[in-house]
Amino acid sequence: MKGTRRTIRAARRLYRLCLIDGRLDEGRVRQVARRLGGSRRRGSIAVLSSLRRIVKLDRDRRRAVVETATSLPDDLRDEVQANLARLYGSGLATSFETTPGLIGGMRIRVGSDVYDGSVRARLAAIESRL
Repeated sequence: MKGTRRTIRAARRLYRLCLIDGRLDEGRVRQVARRLGGSRRRGSIAVLSSLRRIVKLDRDRRRAVVETATSLPDDLRDEVQANLARLYGSGLATSFETTPGLIGGMRIRVGSDVYDGSVRARLAAIESRL
């Protein structure tokens, strides 16, 4: 357990070194990963694995996926994007996907947060109550 904490602490320290003005610099991450991968120090692969997990979590937190049954008009896309930026901060990469299986409504995923206002989700909720 002690080694695991030390590994995570080292990965977090390296992650913070890869930040520029609060944003992750991919060039720095690649440089750190190359150095760790080529290192012969004990535990370097475990630190690299933990760093990879932290970077993935950071990328997921800064990415929004908006799913709708049909394509949204540009003005509604802009409104959704502005509201997400207001909630999660600027620098959020938003992608819009068409998923006909939703029937209607919208599902939004930002990191581990999911907002499901689709007709399919409402029908599933009604079904579970019966």
